[in-house]
Amino acid sequence: MRNIAIFASGTGTNAKKIIEHLASPPAPLHSMERGERKPRVALVVSNKPDAGVLKIAEANNIPALIIEKEKFFRGNAYVDELKAAGIDFIVLAGFLWKLPSSLIKAYPKKIINIHPALLPKYGGKGMYGHFVHEAVIAAREKESGITVHYVDDHYDNGDIIFQAKCEVEETDTPETLAKKIQALEHRYFPVVVAETASL
Repeated sequence: MRNIAIFASGTGTNAKKIIEHLASPPAPLHSMERGERKPRVALVVSNKPDAGVLKIAEANNIPALIIEKEKFFRGNAYVDELKAAGIDFIVLAGFLWKLPSSLIKAYPKKIINIHPALLPKYGGKGMYGHFVHEAVIAAREKESGITVHYVDDHYDNGDIIFQAKCEVEETDTPETLAKKIQALEHRYFPVVVAETASL
């Protein structure tokens, strides 16, 4: 069974949905055929000691690791701690630091991220959260959505795993669009995590 670490910097709404999905029966059909169980969230990692996601981890009896910048970027990137915890797969769910190359090399094709737009549009440094939705609205796009992708050494650049779309209406604001995007995230991200981590 795969052990997942969720990296998050904020309230952890996506982390909560992933934890709930992976804790619920039944296992995906292809996993059941191999006699395997669904992956499980074995660790929550945050760069903010007061992040809401840490309360979600505590409520679900999941160990948490609070990381600090110096060790993350100039030390071992916490690879030793992740390996010691038996982590096989990493999910970025609203984690705002760029991952160091040493961590990406330690988990090749085993780290995925969710982005609140249809990549390759509206990706890159500084494009997260409301900044993305403001840019989409300003460009008068007709649709937006979510992208789940593998993580490489560049922001929002890895191979795309999954996308889902929603309509952007003329009356939409960044706030109303954010709600549509979050609905897509909560619906699809847990399923994509379960399937991808089982590969």
